Amino acid sequence: MDHERNEHHGRDEHHDGRREVEVLVIGAGLSGVGAAITLRKAGLGDVVVLEKSERLGGTWRDSVYPGCGCDVPSMLYEYSFAPHDWSRSFAGRQEILEYLESTAAAHGLDEVIRYGVEVLSGRWDAHAHRWRLDTSAGAYVARSLVVATGPWHTPRYPDIAGLADFPGTVFHSARWNRAVDLTWRRVAVIGTGASTVQFLPEIQSRAARVEVFQRTAPWVLPKPDHALPPAVRRFLHRPLAHGVLRGVQHWTQEAIGLALRHPWILPPLEAAARRHMRGSITDPVLREAVTPDYRLGGRRLLTSDAYYRALTRPNVRLHPTAVTEVRGDDVIGADGTRARADTIILASGYHIGDLAIARNLHGAHGETLHQTWQHGRRAYLGTSVGGYPNLFLLLGPNVLSGTSAVPTVLEAQLRYIVGALTRLRHGGHTALDVLPEVQRAHNAAVQEALRTTVYATAGARTGYYFSPPGLNTFCWPWSTRRLLKRLHTFDPAAYAWHTTGRSDVRLPAQGDAHVVLRDRTAAGHRSPDH
Repeated sequence: MDHERNEHHGRDEHHDGRREVEVLVIGAGLSGVGAAITLRKAGLGDVVVLEKSERLGGTWRDSVYPGCGCDVPSMLYEYSFAPHDWSRSFAGRQEILEYLESTAAAHGLDEVIRYGVEVLSGRWDAHAHRWRLDTSAGAYVARSLVVATGPWHTPRYPDIAGLADFPGTVFHSARWNRAVDLTWRRVAVIGTGASTVQFLPEIQSRAARVEVFQRTAPWVLPKPDHALPPAVRRFLHRPLAHGVLRGVQHWTQEAIGLALRHPWILPPLEAAARRHMRGSITDPVLREAVTPDYRLGGRRLLTSDAYYRALTRPNVRLHPTAVTEVRGDDVIGADGTRARADTIILASGYHIGDLAIARNLHGAHGETLHQTWQHGRRAYLGTSVGGYPNLFLLLGPNVLSGTSAVPTVLEAQLRYIVGALTRLRHGGHTALDVLPEVQRAHNAAVQEALRTTVYATAGARTGYYFSPPGLNTFCWPWSTRRLLKRLHTFDPAAYAWHTTGRSDVRLPAQGDAHVVLRDRTAAGHRSPDH
């Protein structure tokens, strides 16, 4: 299989060893797979996807911890063009991974994905109006770049004194060590985020003891997860039934999102979460320890029917404190609590606001995207960043929310990007770059709107949604419907358009596009079209 995959590498190769493509996609997870399929269906056939691993899947490939699964209903976690016969109401990690693989295979993506190729650096060539990338497999040249590495990619490792000298086993939940058998082990879990809520009920029954260190209590809502009976699956196989249920689930998520945007609506949801907690935990001390001290939705909202019950088991102990030190085989909390362990699981999440590839992408002014974002990640509609021509982000800053279904947002962004690339291909220009004033105005409006949402009530502003400076760079402050409307049609007036007088990169024939757009704008000037 590796030989079959690697043989594709030479198909785009130039005589001097470069590989030239019209659109290069970085990453073959949910976003990258969706991008490749959508772009090819739109007639942009000269697409290559670079994936540094030997298998597609992104976070669903890498996150192998017990109990890993989706926290939105299965039918919302699928591409609209590839409905699936899900076995559960909330799909598990393996089923999602198989869905991505089968969807990619059905659309012939083995032809365009280059496995085992890591992007080492990328630079915008202002003379040729091309992205030039150095990779582990040699040089690539691309007219446009789509960054599809996603926010759930780089694990966050806590800085804890003495952790490096711990004599036992240490691993991150996002890089689960399947070679370690936790049976009769004394396990310390540091963190109570989304992964802990899922894996704790799975490991509790095997471990001798589990010590859970909780810095911040999460809000946990019920999760109606269950196997779908064959009769139900047959019924949902009908397109109308499938579509209706997807619609019901979408608007249920949107109703929760409405409350997050208007906190005065939250009390019934908070009451439901407290009832869920009280129904599982009878110990008043433990109840107090797991009760959040902020409004529901201020940090990532979690769902589980098993987490609270797992905390009540005799071999599980919750420590409502941060970990400050590891001394020998003792894990020590900020309140002086000590717990002896032979295994430590770091459930400390991801660098959501720190895109790893951003350190290696150099824009029109020479600085990296990471440097551009040193005071907070900002983009236009989560998709374009000023100073980075012909570069498009998927699931970029401020396009998701506490209730968003990722595929819905992803497909809206891809529709927008297809509009941009189609115009770029046939509008007489070689580069587009979002106007600085447009990006500034958009981000100012986003931050102003966030001030009245529940996302602004988290207190320390250091949680899941916030970049290091305390800026919320994750959440879209309005309805998903409003986001879809904004992304439905590409707006050329938001961009500066440029034309180069010469090009040393050969482009494919352009006769296969659906739409020819006429634009007589002079090079370097804003398009008058709206």
